Amino acid sequence: MEKIDMHTHILPEKLPNFAEKFGYGDFIHLVHHKPGRARMMKGEKFFREIEANCWDPDLRMREYEEHGAQTQVVCTVPVMFSYWAKPQDCLELSRFLNDHIAGLVQEYPGRYLGLGTVPMQDADTAIRELQRCKEIGLRGIQIGSNINDKNLSEPEFFPIFQACEELGMAVFVHPWNMMGFHSMEKYWLPWLVGMPAETSRAICSMIFGGVFERLPRLRVNFAHAGGSFLPTIGRIEHGFNCRPDLVAIDNDKPPRSYLGHFWVDCITHDIKMLKYILDLVGPKRVTLGSDYPFPLGDLTIGAFIEESDLPPETVQAIFRDNTLEWLGLE
Repeated sequence: MEKIDMHTHILPEKLPNFAEKFGYGDFIHLVHHKPGRARMMKGEKFFREIEANCWDPDLRMREYEEHGAQTQVVCTVPVMFSYWAKPQDCLELSRFLNDHIAGLVQEYPGRYLGLGTVPMQDADTAIRELQRCKEIGLRGIQIGSNINDKNLSEPEFFPIFQACEELGMAVFVHPWNMMGFHSMEKYWLPWLVGMPAETSRAICSMIFGGVFERLPRLRVNFAHAGGSFLPTIGRIEHGFNCRPDLVAIDNDKPPRSYLGHFWVDCITHDIKMLKYILDLVGPKRVTLGSDYPFPLGDLTIGAFIEESDLPPETVQAIFRDNTLEWLGLE
């Protein structure tokens, strides 16, 4: 069965040292210290070790073909967002990353689809780059779960979402800049606890802030099966009902009414949880995602779904059809 993996990350093999160029900041640069391996450096601090499958398109294709996938939707690694930077500097970085992904899409038609990144900290600059992303063949943008600790419901971000709807550009929301990061670094808790909470924060913000209500044609997908939002929808709905004075201040529509309005990827690592999510959002709102090439992802690319007792039509919807609809493709 055809597979489109809509949640994968990629970097250019060579990154300029933007910190040296701009004279400030902990911009990511790569140190290739041995063949096929590089250290991602955040300023002078080690961030992560990566392998060649983070930048080599041919190696990536060989690896994802082993699991029956034909196409990857690629976007940058969230640490590259750099929303903390000056808008024009973030724009230059974004353009570099977006041009790299657009070139990949053009060189390997049908094997790669692309999502861009934009300087969300400045709406006018972000919208200009969003328009350019569409012009160079990208299908949408990936954004963070918060923008410099501001929720996605803040009015300053609404014009960006409005432009995405008008341009038909998909939005992929990925957790980053996790709340409480420095108070829970032990045990990898920012990734295990913070990321699911960040994604729930993003979904709640867009629901309670009225973003979905005002932009019904906006196509948004949330990483990691929506994080902790769907498992805690009962609590979220109860809070909406018992304290509308605190929760329903910008949108009086109940949270459950938006189930099925947005997409989530399938990265649950657990078929029972996936079935629960399918029951909540419907079989047309879950997409195949792997978080390739990072180890916390589903690097067998949906094998747990293939091995399940889900109906073939549901599996096909997850593996291909739902991603095509989210991206606005036939």
